[in-house]
Amino acid sequence: MSAYIPVKEKIKRGEDSKLKVIVVGAGLGGLGAAISILLAGHDVLILESASEIAEVGAGIQILPNSSRVLQSWGMREALSHHCTKPKQVNMLGWKGNHISSMNFEESAANYPGTFYWDFHRASLHKCLLNRAVELGALVQCNSRVLDVRICRNGESARVVLESEREIEADLVVGADGINSRLREVMLGKVDPPIPTGDLAYRLLLSTSKMMKDPELASLVTDPQVNYWLGPDMHAVNYVLKGGKLFNMVLLVPDDMPAGASTLEGNVEEMRALYKNWDPRIPKLLSMCESVYKWRLCIRPGMENWSHPSGAFTLLGDAVHATLPYLASGAGMALEDSIVLGECLSRITSKCSAEKQMALRVYENCRKDRTEMVVQRGNLQQYLYHLHDGPEQEERDRRMRMIPTPPGEALAWRDPELAPKLLGYDHLKEVSAMRCC
Repeated sequence: MSAYIPVKEKIKRGEDSKLKVIVVGAGLGGLGAAISILLAGHDVLILESASEIAEVGAGIQILPNSSRVLQSWGMREALSHHCTKPKQVNMLGWKGNHISSMNFEESAANYPGTFYWDFHRASLHKCLLNRAVELGALVQCNSRVLDVRICRNGESARVVLESEREIEADLVVGADGINSRLREVMLGKVDPPIPTGDLAYRLLLSTSKMMKDPELASLVTDPQVNYWLGPDMHAVNYVLKGGKLFNMVLLVPDDMPAGASTLEGNVEEMRALYKNWDPRIPKLLSMCESVYKWRLCIRPGMENWSHPSGAFTLLGDAVHATLPYLASGAGMALEDSIVLGECLSRITSKCSAEKQMALRVYENCRKDRTEMVVQRGNLQQYLYHLHDGPEQEERDRRMRMIPTPPGEALAWRDPELAPKLLGYDHLKEVSAMRCC
């Protein structure tokens, strides 16, 4: 019988140990936090600033470590209806020359019970929302949080909404993304994210036109993840929605004006950047009629993720936003969520001391790991964007080596990184940290 990931059962609690928790933000991290905290036996209210719960964006890759989290939340069956299961990842030169490949099934076999699946981001988001509501989450839209105030001598916190309404809870979890207001509240100062020098064009193509071109049809009928690496830029694509959509992300030097985060892109400018690349890419881009571009920023880790009272903490991109070059940004938010929930599952009362201990363990479990991912994402930016020459040739040579050496550009099989990144077990981590 194949290995499986145990599903966590919801803890039943008395009122003396059941926390009232407010999660600020209904993105992937916020919904993950809600699920995990509900499974820990607490009550959750999700506050979302938008007028409705929705997820923008295109594709998202779920790696073995993230798949472990989602399965432990009892979501494998629901997710299986929305996923694409790519066979392998291919690393290509910018002219289309094959450098190296990695079989996903063989890689996942190193982490029993896990998988590599691809999703339209909205599908994954909807499944998380459904699970949170199923477990008892209350969701309130049009609820932009401006401030968090610690009250009752640190026993609770009160969120202040834009409407000037205030809501009190035993714990507030800030999951409000890379442009986090709650990070600034925690720090007591303005703290914008840091530009990385790159931006992303994200586009979704209908595969119906692709199927008419023999050179492109195989990209649909034989789902694989492809990375093209080139001077100062790279490109990624994979199939979504059971072959109905083709996801492309183009990563290029940032030319956006100061202060902008998302802008409508110029299709002709985008095409011109890739006109001399693998002929399949210009063909694909000729099918694109409009596009948006996103500035890519990061957030270095914080000295303290939580307020000393134990009534306020942060998770996800609000703390440690990373470049998407490891396909691990959302994965780190999901891991934060499951670790936070596990820590809160072990409290036996609502007293400040227990919450402080839980948040201390949570932060200690996550700090070094998320910083590792941010730093490795920065390294991937460098490795992916080498100009043709000796360094690029050495990068490609190392990717072809068997076994592959540490630091290679196909990070998911880096012998030093891959076991740590993909084999993460939150239960072992929390238990080890509580024993320290």
